[in-house]
Amino acid sequence: MFERQEFLETVETASVVVTIAAEETAGVQLEEVSVQEAWERVRRRLRAELGEDVFSSWFGRLELAGIVEGVAYLTVPTRFLKSWLEAHYAERLRVNCIAELPAPNGVLLSVRQVSRDASIPARPDAMPRSRPTPAAAVLVETGKAAAAAPQACEADLVDACGTALDKRMSFLSFVVGKSNQLAFAAAERIAAAPAGQSPYNPLYLHAGVGLGKTHLLQAIAQEARRQGKRVAYFTADRFMYGFVAALKSQTALAFKEKLRGIDLLVVDDVQFIQGKSIQQEFGHTINALIDAGKQIVVAGDRLAGELEALDERIRSRLGGGLVVEVGELDEVLRAKILGTRMEALQTAHPNFQVSPDVVAYVARVVTTNGRDLDGAANRLLAHATLSGQLVTLETAEAAIRDLVRTREPRRVKIEDIQKLVATRYNVSRADILSERRTAAVVKPRQIAMYLSKALTPRSLPEIGRRFGGRDHTTVLHAVRKIEKAISEDRSLHEEVDLLKRMLQE
Repeated sequence: MFERQEFLETVETASVVVTIAAEETAGVQLEEVSVQEAWERVRRRLRAELGEDVFSSWFGRLELAGIVEGVAYLTVPTRFLKSWLEAHYAERLRVNCIAELPAPNGVLLSVRQVSRDASIPARPDAMPRSRPTPAAAVLVETGKAAAAAPQACEADLVDACGTALDKRMSFLSFVVGKSNQLAFAAAERIAAAPAGQSPYNPLYLHAGVGLGKTHLLQAIAQEARRQGKRVAYFTADRFMYGFVAALKSQTALAFKEKLRGIDLLVVDDVQFIQGKSIQQEFGHTINALIDAGKQIVVAGDRLAGELEALDERIRSRLGGGLVVEVGELDEVLRAKILGTRMEALQTAHPNFQVSPDVVAYVARVVTTNGRDLDGAANRLLAHATLSGQLVTLETAEAAIRDLVRTREPRRVKIEDIQKLVATRYNVSRADILSERRTAAVVKPRQIAMYLSKALTPRSLPEIGRRFGGRDHTTVLHAVRKIEKAISEDRSLHEEVDLLKRMLQE
């Protein structure tokens, strides 16, 4: 039985989705023909621009799943095709879709689910109206539930696009170091905890590209499933696609009920979730699961509070749990990761041998992320197998030269700028954020605003909010004043340059 509050919340959120579904259905009835005609015009434009051969090879299986809040949701059957279109034709596809479709906010490309039953259509808008389960999530059931649901077997550990969780991404294969030790420990604790008894809820992991957060999320999902928990694993685009598919097939309530019935929800790359209705559903799902004692694990590329495109209530909810940063790889950890990769390659290729000196060199100069370390290992293997020569320091240097050149600069945070400037000018960070207007505070505040504009991608309104809720015009005034001052004052110019170097190193 539902408690009264939970029941009221469920009725309220259900009514929102029912309303949305009803509006979507009415829209389909009134505008389906015109939307499909517009989509055909997009296809004709692409065929005319690219030629029949290119169009047939890359766009023949591209389909329009729906248009929600001005975003056109397009689907293809494979991840390879999605990656190819994004890499080679993303802008051309976007321009043509915006030109012909009622989608001024852009285009989202996803991989659609390929049904294992040939009698069941894979397209969301072609699903039978009575079908209760949308093509949406990885809903993995075990124990008694698995006996009642034969489809929840080993082969069904998949997400919406039909891709199995990578079994190589387990806790055993994760290389632990100083920068990721806390995240690893929290992930293991959550995966092993009995359902409803996790001490950290929600868990929010944030890190840059290639630092291991997806590995940890997949390890959590697989270990929790092994423990007998019901697990749903989403990437952000899969969640959005699932919600759109549920609306199109009039199964929004079934979609909600499925999500409410799990023990663990895992969502990767949450920064990509967009659309007001979709974010509302995501927020309702998080609240309902946490209130019911279910576990939430989410990963993003920055702190939850910095996800400007995400609804404020979602950011607050994610920030209210355990927040852990997966830090950059230090040289010791890079050497351990690279050593593990080399051992795996040597197992598959017994004649492939690399000296410890080469491993140490690669770990020292490839400083970006784990994916670049994988790339370096594969380049060394290719050199050894194709040339038939031993890998030396000289050949290793030539093989990985591009990985060394493409090192990305350190990501600077506004909080780091405020702390460094406050320390440099002997004031507190609270002083910089305050309303105080004394000269001793105004100057460092303006310098901090200038550095925030110069070293971060944040907008002027966002910088103003981070400096005590100030208006963007205040930030613009500070930036212009410091720009003028450093052009006239050599010592201030050198001082600001020093602060820049300290923040970027």
